[in-house]
Amino acid sequence: MTRLRVALRVPVGRPLPDITDFIVRCEDAGFDGVGIHDHPSSGRDAYLALALAARATQRLRLFPATSSPVVRHPLVLASLAHSLEEIAPGRACLTVAPGFLSTRSIGKPRAGVAVMRDAIRDLRRLLAGEEVGFGPTSLRLRNRSARPTPVHLLAAGPRMIELAGEVADGAFLMVGLHPAAVRAARRHLEAGAQRAGRSLDGFPVTFVVTLGLGQDGEIGARWMRSWFAPGQPFLAYPSASNLRWLGEAGFDISESHDPTAIPEDRAQEIADAFGLFGSPERCAEHLLRARDEAGVDDVFLFPAHDLAGGYAMPEAEVMAFQRVIRPLLSA
Repeated sequence: MTRLRVALRVPVGRPLPDITDFIVRCEDAGFDGVGIHDHPSSGRDAYLALALAARATQRLRLFPATSSPVVRHPLVLASLAHSLEEIAPGRACLTVAPGFLSTRSIGKPRAGVAVMRDAIRDLRRLLAGEEVGFGPTSLRLRNRSARPTPVHLLAAGPRMIELAGEVADGAFLMVGLHPAAVRAARRHLEAGAQRAGRSLDGFPVTFVVTLGLGQDGEIGARWMRSWFAPGQPFLAYPSASNLRWLGEAGFDISESHDPTAIPEDRAQEIADAFGLFGSPERCAEHLLRARDEAGVDDVFLFPAHDLAGGYAMPEAEVMAFQRVIRPLLSA
């Protein structure tokens, strides 16, 4: 039976020494990895936090969640990734994305497919020791690891998922947990790989899964019927592509929908397709079902939050994982 690997999203919501202590607790709780969100506007740097965590932990996989080449130049990202690899050999990966809140903070739009394709290719070449041109300048990293840090693409829409299959070392997919949505997303990965003449054998796929702990039958409906920010339904964060995958699961939801108009019983059904909502026991059962029915064996838990609560530390999630979820997953 395949062992489920589970990582947790940790915000830079406390001073960096305190975040380091928190990540040590994540390792003790049985998590397999930690992703730290890369929001420079927080005034705290994700890569410094990852470096401190690397020195304080033994086995956790560590990665930014996520970095945008719009905010950090690919050369800077390659240098940061290699530096983290030197501190935690074999435990680091570089996770990049078009940018959500981070690009908005510098007044720029998210990166499109073409920008992300060029950035990932440049990153992989730099980390492999190859020479890369930037305008009139070409260079290679003066120092590099024997094992190039893998570059994973966080993808929400079909075109970005195909790009992951085409050029990345792995994918973080935001498609929910419904078997129909997972199958559809894998088809897009394969389409991208076929376009590049690549095989996806051994290609790591991590599913980004929203986690909302609370009372069974209530907490999911509450989140589905809420707003992430004024004018932005929770279901459309961080991307309206969420609705595309819910459509694969049989839920036809308009991008401009009013979440408060979703009937409560329907909202709970949507919640089960969208992520993990309910008691720790129910969430563990749902994860095991996703493994058995959809082949999901690697997940990145993204605690449910709205815009105002994005920096709250996931204390309850760590406790629930240690006491209930991990023991049930391992049983």
